[in-house]
Amino acid sequence: MDIQMLKMFFMWCTIIDGSILVIWTLFLVLAPDFIYRMQSKFFVVTREAYNNIIYSFLGLFKLFFIFLNVVPYVALLIITK
Repeated sequence: MDIQMLKMFFMWCTIIDGSILVIWTLFLVLAPDFIYRMQSKFFVVTREAYNNIIYSFLGLFKLFFIFLNVVPYVALLIITK
């Protein structure tokens, strides 16, 4: 595996994970009640606990996205120029 293939790998990981992050955020901003109703059919949880859990997971996903996708991709862009 050469550095060009590694750079393409991290580029696509960043695009895919970034798209998931944007879609997830849009769902939470535009339809929070719908998402809560759908999830409460599967899990019995209060609205406050649900908000804490879902926003904690969103923050954790954002941190993983930045540190495991964006930072390596930017580092590869810097060293290949």
